[in-house]
Amino acid sequence: MTRVHDMGGRFGDGPVIPDPEGEVFHDDWHGRALALTLAAGALGQWNLDISRHARERLGPDYNRFSYYEKWIAATADLLVENGVLDASELTGDATDAPHPLAARKLAAEAVSSALSRGGPVDRDAGPAPIFQPGQAVLVRRPADSQLVEGGHTRLPAYAAGARGKVLRCHGNHILPDAHAHGLGEAPEPVYAVAFPASELWAHPEHPRDEVVIDLWQSYLTAA
Repeated sequence: MTRVHDMGGRFGDGPVIPDPEGEVFHDDWHGRALALTLAAGALGQWNLDISRHARERLGPDYNRFSYYEKWIAATADLLVENGVLDASELTGDATDAPHPLAARKLAAEAVSSALSRGGPVDRDAGPAPIFQPGQAVLVRRPADSQLVEGGHTRLPAYAAGARGKVLRCHGNHILPDAHAHGLGEAPEPVYAVAFPASELWAHPEHPRDEVVIDLWQSYLTAA
């Protein structure tokens, strides 16, 4: 089944229109939505992959919502699902009592250092690489999660079944398919894999072009 958010290579969505140069947010509330999402994530009740999956789970609203509406809707869902707030508090019925997570709030003076640190996902642990640069590989089909039915994965549907060539290994990184569902980090090698445009689409504009995709080891088999 095609996932509603998996829009790469899909026809019919119109051209990509770049934002005007220098414009960061179209509306003031966009910046507030971003800030709220980052501040809520700093409470430590979920990880990046869980937050991505929350946006994917918006269902039909995914296509109806604008970009930052997706962010704020998913954040609201996560706050309730993880017991940080209840639905009534989201409507403004909060009490004045201190919240149990108040000590973990992201203070304004800590924002710059927190953003500069980021959240590295590379790991020393995990299996050794089984593919080498120059080796031909096949992407698994179907592209759905192999761990959780309807679950999160970073394997784009347009690459399912495609044949490519390994360019390099980036080392071991957290497997999003597991991390988004509380199944641990399960780090695996990640490879940069080059695909001819003609391998991915029936009528590429430039058949000799290549598309490079970073793919986890469990997404691939030897060709």
